[in-house]
Amino acid sequence: MEQRGKLISFLCIALIVVVVVSIFYFVASKGLATFFKDKVNVFSFLFGTDWNPSQLGPDGKPQVGALPMIAGSFIVTFLSAIVATPFAIGAAVFMTEISPKQGQKILQPVIELLVGIPSVVYGFIGLSVIVPAVRSVFGGTGFGILAGTFVLFIMILPTVTTMTVDALKAVPRHYREASLALGATRWQTIYKVVLRAAVPGILTAVVFGMARAFGEALAIQMVIGNAALMPNSLVTPASTLTSILTMGIGNTIMGTVENNVLWSLALILLLMSLLFNIIIRLIGKKGAFSK
Repeated sequence: MEQRGKLISFLCIALIVVVVVSIFYFVASKGLATFFKDKVNVFSFLFGTDWNPSQLGPDGKPQVGALPMIAGSFIVTFLSAIVATPFAIGAAVFMTEISPKQGQKILQPVIELLVGIPSVVYGFIGLSVIVPAVRSVFGGTGFGILAGTFVLFIMILPTVTTMTVDALKAVPRHYREASLALGATRWQTIYKVVLRAAVPGILTAVVFGMARAFGEALAIQMVIGNAALMPNSLVTPASTLTSILTMGIGNTIMGTVENNVLWSLALILLLMSLLFNIIIRLIGKKGAFSK
């Protein structure tokens, strides 16, 4: 029985590894075709600002500058994380240190409800509420990075909050007791002891939320404007890697330049997901070492 159980576990793990490697190989083989088959310069692709794969530029190569989408993805991701982090830490502190009973009764169900809402609902709310609000307050069309930031802020808030709560609960109780015994107030204990001890876990929560925001497609597509232009304002239409992918992947023919460059964008997304996971693991190792 033990040998059979080990064999089944090994086969399951091997299957997962094979699936992950296959996905990486498939996306990489499609994405690298832009550079090896279509002879597009890597630097022109990463740092170019003209996106029109169906037309040729002055150098005779397709105009596939992906910098506007890359910049849009990073800007909206960082802004949403910056906005969401204070709210998440505040909610987590309230749920663990200030009023755990009320937090469990009120905030916990609300957070669980936010997690279960589909992305299209967030996008529709952003299209119906946030875009008109941005238009009336800041002017312009309402579509842009600012609207996308607000939508992603709401989407990643429950994730960051839940993980921050777990990080605060993981702080040993005797840390709090020792701080209070030395004469520190409750707020001094929270700020100088609990939060500092939970920094690795909080950073992991923030990076995890950024990974969630970076890969979001449908909701951000509905509010950002989907204009493949370098963002010069928070209230002008822009685009992200995921928005261009979802709009164009179904309207291209496999093997063409237009299709290959979209797979190259997908490869960038995949590599960024891998980078976020590596950062999370490094933060986790640092936290484990410091303890």
